[in-house]
Amino acid sequence: MAIRSLAYVVVDTADVEAWRAYAEQVLGMQAIDHAGGLRLRMDERPFRMLIRAGDAEQFHAAGLVYPDKAAFDRGIAGLRDAGVAIEPATADEAKDRHVVEFVRCTDPSGNRLELGWGRVVDGNPFVSPAGVSEFITGEMGMGHVVFPAAKLAETRAFYIDLLGFGDTDEMRVYMQGGGPDDPGLGLHFLHCDNPRHHSVALAEFPVPSGLVHMMVEVPGLDDVGRALDRAKAANVHISSSLGKHMNDKMVSFYMRSPGGFDIEYGFGGIQPDWKSFTPTISLKEDEWGHHWDFGG
Repeated sequence: MAIRSLAYVVVDTADVEAWRAYAEQVLGMQAIDHAGGLRLRMDERPFRMLIRAGDAEQFHAAGLVYPDKAAFDRGIAGLRDAGVAIEPATADEAKDRHVVEFVRCTDPSGNRLELGWGRVVDGNPFVSPAGVSEFITGEMGMGHVVFPAAKLAETRAFYIDLLGFGDTDEMRVYMQGGGPDDPGLGLHFLHCDNPRHHSVALAEFPVPSGLVHMMVEVPGLDDVGRALDRAKAANVHISSSLGKHMNDKMVSFYMRSPGGFDIEYGFGGIQPDWKSFTPTISLKEDEWGHHWDFGG
C-alpha cells in the first residue's frame, strides 16, 4: 500500500457565505475564515475542506497523503517513471495545506489530485456549531470521494498500479432498467492503507461540478437523523432518502451542496480486514432505501 488516506478536499465557489451557512448549520462543521474563503474543520485538523473564493462552483482537488517522506518519494518517482506530469507545490502552498510537501497531478479522467505527506495539527479542539459530537476520521481520513471517470479502466489502473489502492467492490448502475439497450455504467470502489471500505470510487459518467459526491461519517443513526432534519429545515435538496448500501453497509442520506455535488452523510460503514478480504461484485446498490431525486 502507498496512499494512507483522503486528507482533505479543495472546492472553489462564487458564494463563500452559502458554504459557511451550509457547513455550520447543516453539516455541523466549524467554518474558519481564510484568505477570502473558508477552512472547514471536522476534527483536530486545521481543515478537512478548503473553500476558496472563485468565479464559479467547481470541485477543485482531492488531497491524498502518503504515510511518510520515504513513501512519498517512492510514489512520486513511480508516477514520473510512468510519464505522469507532476507539478511540485511551493513551500508556502504546502504550509497553506498544512502538510510538509505536496505535488499536483491529474488522473487519466482529468480529476485533479494533490499528493502529499506530513500531518499538521493546531491543538484546537473541534467544536461543532450544530452539536455534532464527532466525525469518524483519524487514520481513515475525512471520508471518501466519488470521481467521474470517463476512462474507467485506465483510471482504475492508475489508482491501483501507481497510487497503491486496492479493489474493494465493483458494480454497474442501470439508468433505464437494465434492458438490452441499457449496458449500464461502471463503478469501482477502491481502498487505501486504512480500514475504510473505500476512500476513492470511480463512476463511469460525466459530472459538471467535477465530483459525483463526497461522504462524511458520524457515530450513529441519531447523528444522521438530526443532520437530515437540519438539511430539510435549511431547504437543502435531498438527493436521496435514507438507505443502507449493499457494499459498505453505510446507512446514509445524500444532499446537494452549494458546490453542485452531493454530500453523503452516514454512519456504520464496515471496516474490512484487508489481509483476509476478498473483493466483491455487488449486483445491486442498496439493501433498502436510497430513493433518488436528481432534481433541485
